[in-house]
Amino acid sequence: MYELVTTRHFMRSAKKFLHKHPDLRGRLASLIDDPFQPHLKLHPLGGKLEGIFAASITHSYRLTLSLKITEKGIIFLDIGSHDDVYRKG
Repeated sequence: MYELVTTRHFMRSAKKFLHKHPDLRGRLASLIDDPFQPHLKLHPLGGKLEGIFAASITHSYRLTLSLKITEKGIIFLDIGSHDDVYRKG
């Protein structure tokens, strides 16, 4: 289990997102348990979002996060559609 840190922005986004997509709560729980599971497709981002990782919740939805592997900490930054999450960078 990883230590989780959230931002206010993430909490607002997550509340709206999970209200619209309650069926995806399990996918978020899966990320918390082990972000390196192959089906989450955790990958580093480049360009303006360099230093940030993204995980696929579904084909259409992404979660951006800052991941501190050595301290087993995850900082959730944003959640939403593919285009919305990457546009904010």
